[in-house]
Amino acid sequence: MCHSIGTCIVRYLLEVVDGTERKQAVRQLIGLGPPNKGSALAELFNDPQRGEEIINKLTGVFVPQGYDPAADRLVQDVRPESPVIHNLRTAGLRSDITYRIIVTANPEDIPGFFPWFEGKTWEMAADGRYRATLDGDGIVAHRESVLPGISLDILSASTEREDHLPAPDQYCHINLPRNPLVIDRIMHYLTDTAGKK
Repeated sequence: MCHSIGTCIVRYLLEVVDGTERKQAVRQLIGLGPPNKGSALAELFNDPQRGEEIINKLTGVFVPQGYDPAADRLVQDVRPESPVIHNLRTAGLRSDITYRIIVTANPEDIPGFFPWFEGKTWEMAADGRYRATLDGDGIVAHRESVLPGISLDILSASTEREDHLPAPDQYCHINLPRNPLVIDRIMHYLTDTAGKK
């Protein structure tokens, strides 16, 4: 089970480093909000016109004071056109692993979901332009999490608090590992004997 860039790191070990030898015996890989195709936010951090504004908004929330994206190897490696993302794309998925991707969304456009971006997530559209979407967790958009042939397991934030649903901010990227619905979904995958290979 991995969160965010951690999913890409584990995938790199399993698919690129160990892809042909398959010494690493892994039955299932569960990724929470993974930037499998690279991150528009990583690109925005490096954008000469918008980077400083984005970094300032996320300072103390997602990045530390004085954050320098050029010195952050992980951010550089998760840019969509980086060698790491290229290697993941060309290595392909392993047939001996069941892949699960859990993501969240903000379909009701709740600003408190991720207030630093007014409840939205930055993504890069097919034409290369940045746009804000509700199909993401504030940091990683759904289109960045997608893997070929693997369905996204989408949990949506809601203003309705019936059935003791978590508050909308508990669905954002930072809180994914603590969200009780996400934990329940992980436990379902880990204990589901019917879905095991």
